[in-house]
Amino acid sequence: MARVVLAMSGGVDSSVAAHLLRRAGHDVIGLFMRHGEVVGSCATSENAAAGQLPILAPKASHKQGCCSASDAADARRVADQLDIPFYALDFSEAFGRIIDYFVAEYRAARTPNPCVKCNNWLKFGKLFEYADSVGAEFVATGHYARLTDDSHQIGLRRGLDPGKDQSYVLFGVARSLLPRMMLPIGGYRKDEIRSLAHDIGLRVADKKDSQEICFVAAGEHAEFVRRRGDDEDRTGQIVTTDGTVVGQHDGVEGFTIGQRKGIGVALGEPRYVVRLEPDTHRVVIGSREDLARSSFTAGQTNWLTRPPTGPLRCLVQIRYTSRPAPALVEPLEDDRLGISLMEPLHGVAPGQAVVCYDGDRVLGGGWIEDERN
Repeated sequence: MARVVLAMSGGVDSSVAAHLLRRAGHDVIGLFMRHGEVVGSCATSENAAAGQLPILAPKASHKQGCCSASDAADARRVADQLDIPFYALDFSEAFGRIIDYFVAEYRAARTPNPCVKCNNWLKFGKLFEYADSVGAEFVATGHYARLTDDSHQIGLRRGLDPGKDQSYVLFGVARSLLPRMMLPIGGYRKDEIRSLAHDIGLRVADKKDSQEICFVAAGEHAEFVRRRGDDEDRTGQIVTTDGTVVGQHDGVEGFTIGQRKGIGVALGEPRYVVRLEPDTHRVVIGSREDLARSSFTAGQTNWLTRPPTGPLRCLVQIRYTSRPAPALVEPLEDDRLGISLMEPLHGVAPGQAVVCYDGDRVLGGGWIEDERN
């Protein structure tokens, strides 16, 4: 069997993934990625100075959900129970790139997706560097997605549980890495994973799923961006689609396309954020109908199959929780896409990923550039 580096978060999914890999006979190394905001000091290995990934002792405290000290302790206990080696790695420096991206996108009046970037740059980026350093053939995670061998080509497909499918956030992984990836729980439903965790006596069997961004407390992303700001005044007007000023706001970083709650104005009927203007700092609000978009473009594409050379009919998904919609996708210059929707979609947000599917197979995708009709 193979040596496998497994990203362990201390949650039930990656814990059961460790069990399944061990049951299959693999040599598993569990790694906890400490990648939130740094709190306190930490001890690194002597190898850090040589450019190798450092190993950390657990920190006394950490305020974030999926990379806290308690999560690291949970992951370590699971590793001890399953008799696999376990290390906590300091990814804080590399993760600074993701935080910079997050802040820059909100400043530019775009809606970032740091979870996708984390998968691209860290979980299926830096972890492969570590895997190579320890002679591991594979990197595994607890994502709800599947890998299949389609005519000797590895394909990424939706997870078996439609309510937990995470294939959307994996679209940006390099195609060349698919043969070295393992997704052990993708063929299970969530209730089966919890049941299996109970059967083997894991303490994390009933642990709640992490929902928030690991480096920002829920509902505090705007303040997070402002703390790391460049002192530019991003306050501005809240206006309706006809240009009528109806309020003021503290910064465009507090809004995203499709937002309904927390806009700060009451007009007697539901209003949504339909456009953000980074140059004027205006937040434009309107009706749900004003959110409808029939076409948009995307850039920085990544393909997990052979890239299309002409118009392609497929399904597209514009957010992690949105339903796939039929569309005509056409390749453009500079690794860009033109997407024409068969029926309008609501809440197309610049900065989010658009992922293309053929049935349940991920074809590829890109990053939404604009939200115009």
